[in-house]
Amino acid sequence: MAGGGPLTAVPPGVAVVVGAAVAAALSRRAAHALGVALTAGTLLWALVVPDGVFLSTNFLGFEAVLLRVDGFSRLMAIIFGLIGAAAVVYSYASDADGIQTAFALSYVGTSVGAVLAGDWLALLFFWELMAATSTLLIWYYGGKAIRAGFRYALLHGIGGSLVMAGIVWHYDAVGSFLFSAADGITAGVPAVLVAVGIGVNVGFVGLHAWLPDTSPRPHVAASVFLCVYTTKTGVYGMYRAFPEGHLWIAYMGGAMAVFGAGMALLQDDMRRLLSYHIQSQVGYMVAGVGIGTALATSGAFAHVFNHILYKSLLFMTVGVVIYRTGKERLKKVGGLYREMPLTAVTFGIAALSIAGFPGFNGFVSKGMVIGAAHKEHLDALWWLLMLGGVGTFLSFIKLGYHAFLHGKYDGPVADANRGQSVAMVAIAGLCVIYGVYPDALFGLLPGTKSSKYVALPAAGAKYTVFTVDHLVEGIGLAVLGVAGFAVLKKPLSNVSVVPDVDALYNRVAFYGTRGVVVGVTELYAAVDRAVVAAARTVAGAVRDPASAVTAVARPTDGDRSGTPASLRAGIGTTILVLVVVVALVLAALM
Repeated sequence: MAGGGPLTAVPPGVAVVVGAAVAAALSRRAAHALGVALTAGTLLWALVVPDGVFLSTNFLGFEAVLLRVDGFSRLMAIIFGLIGAAAVVYSYASDADGIQTAFALSYVGTSVGAVLAGDWLALLFFWELMAATSTLLIWYYGGKAIRAGFRYALLHGIGGSLVMAGIVWHYDAVGSFLFSAADGITAGVPAVLVAVGIGVNVGFVGLHAWLPDTSPRPHVAASVFLCVYTTKTGVYGMYRAFPEGHLWIAYMGGAMAVFGAGMALLQDDMRRLLSYHIQSQVGYMVAGVGIGTALATSGAFAHVFNHILYKSLLFMTVGVVIYRTGKERLKKVGGLYREMPLTAVTFGIAALSIAGFPGFNGFVSKGMVIGAAHKEHLDALWWLLMLGGVGTFLSFIKLGYHAFLHGKYDGPVADANRGQSVAMVAIAGLCVIYGVYPDALFGLLPGTKSSKYVALPAAGAKYTVFTVDHLVEGIGLAVLGVAGFAVLKKPLSNVSVVPDVDALYNRVAFYGTRGVVVGVTELYAAVDRAVVAAARTVAGAVRDPASAVTAVARPTDGDRSGTPASLRAGIGTTILVLVVVVALVLAALM
């Protein structure tokens, strides 16, 4: 076992998980205070820990690395710790109890463990724990969250199984689980399995329905955690699997950007709208990973960092609206800027950030990914990413207009309380700082090398953010968004419930499962009836052989075919005979 001093004696993810178990036994105030200390401690740890491989050991005969720090894992630990601390403060202010926050902390800890793992085996271990702890966080709220949690657990169980199959296949080809043993996942079937399995976590189109199904169900504070960790850990895993990128992955990212933004535009439920935009924005990250150049990879991870900031802020602001009004749907609120000015302003900052308006952090990172697509002459992907940008502006103009500007809310309402305000203002401030001073963000980005581009800022190169073309692009998307909303405002106001692919596969799964259960039950009943009838016949023949022979020889009254009643088989007897015949044939073949 290799060590790196007291900083690396215990992986921070393990420390947070252990702390979560302790928090569950404490008072509400103490549990949240411990949660802030653990997550802020993770942030500080990530800022000062040296790069290197630590806690290398043997597990069941396999070489395993429980802790590995490089530029990518460090960045993920920094933002996971930062937003975890803000989310715990918000949870306390939003009346979350200590048990819920303990579940949330266990979710944070397992996610941190996944991004700091040094090999596929350790990553898979924390990956599965992350799915379990997030499911518990969803279930804890009860009500509709229970069924959503079951669907969430089922999908992530399938995704995790695919990832595990791909990793095992990769091990068979490489002979090691270590990241350093190969440049990503082995090509072919292992790569496909891992890509699809991780695709569940990041929200590939068709595998994404758990996002809008799950995030609106639990406590508003739980949604702040859920919008961060699963999808971003998925992006990190996608990079580890495909460090050189892959065009199919890049184009799937483009499809996610457009599909998520389009579906968000049609939503009336506020958290469901935000959930579709998780898929859309993660699409930019996936596209960056798929393009694979240093600029694209840096842009993908810059967008991971920025997205966590503005998306958590969006869920906080919408959470305050729900917390104060009790309403989830846009049609039930309106004109809230009068009574909720702080919430309205911080929402505006987050909305401009996610839309990529100049001066806000999303403009920096989204522009890097779009610029990478342009430099690689991936014109179709560039158009997809641009179209996703227009859809994002449209969606958040719609959300802001109906929630804060249009109409008037009938009922008593107040602005965010002190704790909620502290969390929201802190995150909003970071969205602005990283937007107007992007070098602060570039200083956190990991260094990579490429034959075409040098990393930011590893080799002294700088990506120029505020070029005329980029500013025109950002402002142009905003203009298109405003014009589009002016045209579509009335039609969009009449749309509230739009089915997604889960409306199909939930029914297929339900009725298909019921069909299998009924079929198996009826088969069992038929076999049981046949066996009982045969036993009665044998018992009767033993008691009265003469009558049995007579019954077989004499046709049944009214049976024109002359077939003895005892020889006319029902469905149960037929199935039994077929089963016996098939068994005998198989036995003969063996």
